[in-house]
Amino acid sequence: MNETITGAEALMRGLVAEGVDRVFGYPGGFIIPVYDQLYHYADKITHVLTRHEQGAIHAAQGYARASHRPGVVIVTSGPGATNLITGLSDAMMDSTPLVVITGQAPSSMLGTDAFQETDVIGITQPITKWSCQVRDADNVAPVLARAFHIATTGRPGPVVIDLTKDAQTGLTDFAYEKCRFIRSYSPVPDINRAHVKRVADMINASRRPMILAGQGVTISGAEDELRQLAEKAQIPVAFTLLGLSGLPTGHPLNKGLLGMHGNLGPNINTNQADLIIAVGMRFDDRVTGDVDSYARQAQIVHIDIDESEFNKNIRVNAMIHGDAAAVLRELLPLVNDATHQEWVDSFDRHYEVEKERIINQAAYPTDPDQPMRMGEMARKVSEQAGPCPILVTDVGQNQLLSARYFRYSAPRSIITSGGLGTMGFGLPAAIGAKMGAPERTVCLFCGDGGIQMTIQELGTIMQYGTAVKIIILNNNFLGNVRQWQDLFFDKRFSQTPMLNPDFVAIAHAYNITAENVEYRRDADAAIRRMMEHDGPYLLNVNIREEDMVMPMTPAGDNVDHIMLNPGEWYTNE
Repeated sequence: MNETITGAEALMRGLVAEGVDRVFGYPGGFIIPVYDQLYHYADKITHVLTRHEQGAIHAAQGYARASHRPGVVIVTSGPGATNLITGLSDAMMDSTPLVVITGQAPSSMLGTDAFQETDVIGITQPITKWSCQVRDADNVAPVLARAFHIATTGRPGPVVIDLTKDAQTGLTDFAYEKCRFIRSYSPVPDINRAHVKRVADMINASRRPMILAGQGVTISGAEDELRQLAEKAQIPVAFTLLGLSGLPTGHPLNKGLLGMHGNLGPNINTNQADLIIAVGMRFDDRVTGDVDSYARQAQIVHIDIDESEFNKNIRVNAMIHGDAAAVLRELLPLVNDATHQEWVDSFDRHYEVEKERIINQAAYPTDPDQPMRMGEMARKVSEQAGPCPILVTDVGQNQLLSARYFRYSAPRSIITSGGLGTMGFGLPAAIGAKMGAPERTVCLFCGDGGIQMTIQELGTIMQYGTAVKIIILNNNFLGNVRQWQDLFFDKRFSQTPMLNPDFVAIAHAYNITAENVEYRRDADAAIRRMMEHDGPYLLNVNIREEDMVMPMTPAGDNVDHIMLNPGEWYTNE
């Protein structure tokens, strides 16, 4: 016979049944019954009290992406729920699995403009994979089970459960059954073998093939299959920003980053390849540039779990609808061993130019008395971070340069806000990442602008002792906007200079060890002290204000029209 319990306890028992042992959140009036039950489940579920609801959801994102488990968030109604909107949008665009539980006014008060009543479902439907309001305790368990199934299957994403107060306090005969099927929802499609055969034939016939790998490879856990395919047919691989750790940085077929601030070789050769195989990526505008001139000479294959991405931005010649790992496993025995040595070597020619004109200056400058550059700081931290570190970034120049110059040795090694580009993402996401992968070193790179958007989450680090290594690349500017103003708006630096606080003093106020790094000669020792320290650590690094992210393809331009430095364009000769 089923036990009669409250809806709030049914929620707790359901979370335990789903294997949840950590949630992120912030209590409030219309979610108190859930928090009261959470008190009794403290031995099974650890609650992380962030300092703002946006911090909670970004931390849950970092946790999900580091641990390969869904992140869970619990907040109250009204402003508690609306403070999640940015994080929900971010998770939706970057395919991050979240189960978000919001409190709500009692059912009898809905529609009356009651205190802290907000139409959470109406607000969140466009930016979630599924959202549902629960007004009856009997529906708590089945809706929760469905939410986990939807959030974690197919193309993952965020779901919202809006729990009215009477659903939390009402009684239900509890039984929990995990959801494994929803009519009209087919998250894992059957792979069309004829499509696989056709793509294999295209690969076998190509002379200049190129793989473009996105975060879908990471979500699917397809890194090994990707490597096997690339090695078997000697196909160079380039990555989207979120896909960068799909192959180790030093792998000879890893040709680097695609897009606006990508490496020369992948961008130039996008318009030289005769076959492009896109795996788990969505042809974002930052990757393609001008779609009308994008890879017109190539046949294009698209492999994706989400069929809505097919032909959305770029018209393709063939597509395979399915999970990336499963599709690549089907492809592997049909693809011939091949050598495309001249084609693979062509990437190296472009890299040598990039190394001479950009990388040596950005990542290996030598004057000991000069302020640091962002790229060299990323390189130096990566070199001292030990095995399998995780890079977490905020958004802006700090993101792009750390992603370019950090070295990746294992899957799930970069966590950043890609599609939405959310400033303030980095600090809470790094907290979640460290909690999701406590055995790995988590290195957060952020700018002086972005960290101030969620700087209150230093309080979360203080409370839980989360050993995040924080590197503020401080140029006293909103650097990415400043770069665009410098290049395209005649150096009119409108509202981008920043008067910043003493970040080290703020860190000390939160009992976090911190120090300033003023000059290049100070950097190595400071990084060593940070890495040897057992707990959290903050470095505030003096960055020269004119530092830029190069190379750069201006927005909407051809992907192979590349600026090496201001006023200097790359000539592919």
